[in-house]
Amino acid sequence: MTTRLLTTCIATITEMREPHKVLESSGGKPVAVLRNSQLVGYFVPAEAVQSEEPRHATMEEVADYVARSRARVQPVLDYLKDK
Repeated sequence: MTTRLLTTCIATITEMREPHKVLESSGGKPVAVLRNSQLVGYFVPAEAVQSEEPRHATMEEVADYVARSRARVQPVLDYLKDK
């Protein structure tokens, strides 16, 4: 079974003995931690996490997105209508 990694930065458990070096080489991006070529978790530097509260979309923004994506998702909506 293949696992899709959600980042391009990878470190082994052995490399995690020196986390400061892993942080330096990641450039502030999350790091996938592998053991025996299997994903065990992610090491996320503080700078990769939002420091401010996320903003909620307004109803106008949601309506605009729905209108723009309608043509792309319409075939799926039509298929699900009968289900």
